[in-house]
Amino acid sequence: MSRLSLDDQHYTLVNIFTVSPDDQEKLYRHLVDITERTIRHLPGFVSANFHLSHDGSQVLNYAQWESEERFRAMHALPELQEHFAFCRGISTPRSISCTLAHIAEGGR
Repeated sequence: MSRLSLDDQHYTLVNIFTVSPDDQEKLYRHLVDITERTIRHLPGFVSANFHLSHDGSQVLNYAQWESEERFRAMHALPELQEHFAFCRGISTPRSISCTLAHIAEGGR
């Protein structure tokens, strides 16, 4: 389970993959598979959350790493280049690096 904290200094990315509705599920399954098999086991990985747009045109990923350096090291791994090429081939990816600035939670 992901936990957000303003005290954490994680490197956070919001990745937006624009896809044709016919490819949304294929990209989603690919992202979950590579994350579960490989990425989650890499040094510095904190969490990944995937969201599917209702219209089928986007897959969103909220990802956290311990540091930008750990994220860049993952991104440079030769064994993940085929994964990145698949994502670029099936979607138009856009990544936004950001800092968690505020958390509002409902009463429970």
